[in-house]
Amino acid sequence: MKLGMVFEGGANRTIFSCGVMDAFLEEDLLPDYFIGVSAGLAYGLSYLSGQKGRNLTLMEDFMTDKRYMGVCHLFNPDQKAYYNIEFVFDEVPNELLPYDYEALARFPGEVEAAVTNLHSGKAEYLPVPRDRSMKNVLVATCSLPILFQPVKVGRHYYMDGGIADSIPYEHALEKGCDRLIVVLTRERSYVKTTERAVRLADHLYKQYPKLVEALQTRAERYNASIERLKELEREGRVFVIAPETTLGVGRTESDTAKMRRLYEEGVRIARERMGEMKQYLA
Repeated sequence: MKLGMVFEGGANRTIFSCGVMDAFLEEDLLPDYFIGVSAGLAYGLSYLSGQKGRNLTLMEDFMTDKRYMGVCHLFNPDQKAYYNIEFVFDEVPNELLPYDYEALARFPGEVEAAVTNLHSGKAEYLPVPRDRSMKNVLVATCSLPILFQPVKVGRHYYMDGGIADSIPYEHALEKGCDRLIVVLTRERSYVKTTERAVRLADHLYKQYPKLVEALQTRAERYNASIERLKELEREGRVFVIAPETTLGVGRTESDTAKMRRLYEEGVRIARERMGEMKQYLA
């Protein structure tokens, strides 16, 4: 059996998934294949290295730090990103709250990041290095339009993987996973609509028409992807975990009490469904 796991992004709302991951660690449940989108990958690395509670500490100790995120960084000509790239993706994971790179290197499974090619507007799936050289891949999968700049990895420029493939379960199935756990960051009833910010993105990225097209069709493709996922779940081919409520937590949420409750929601739901999940895996 090849067990795969897919973690959707959602920026700070992904703290729900962190609760799920920590509940998985309580059961020593790790995949053979892991793919994350945006924050789903960034937080997932703590999970794969066995650092239970690290993501909660990150949220409580650093996300409210003015060095972490804010409009001041977006309009800083040296940064031009809502998140302080050097602080979030270098100083914190390498010095202040370091990843356990040795444990991550020992993880025997495959780890991929979903990204969107700036020129083609298509999803690509990049292998994730197990050391500090992961930074560009990590920033690329997290690079939300408007809030980040495109990131060069190898010969190409990329942005957030959620633009082209928000929940890459089809790719995971193509990788040969015959058991697949998919963790969402939206309620099952959620229906995506085109955000007003897409108009601004259309202007900012007009030199990249394929990316603009992907942004314009994202809501439609996301909703179709969710419907297909529900079909696979009914067929018993995937196991889906989703929050019952996101408690109003948004992408750039700074209320640590709300995020703590959403984390606990993730722990609770994962624990409650653990027996059902083990039955599925068996």
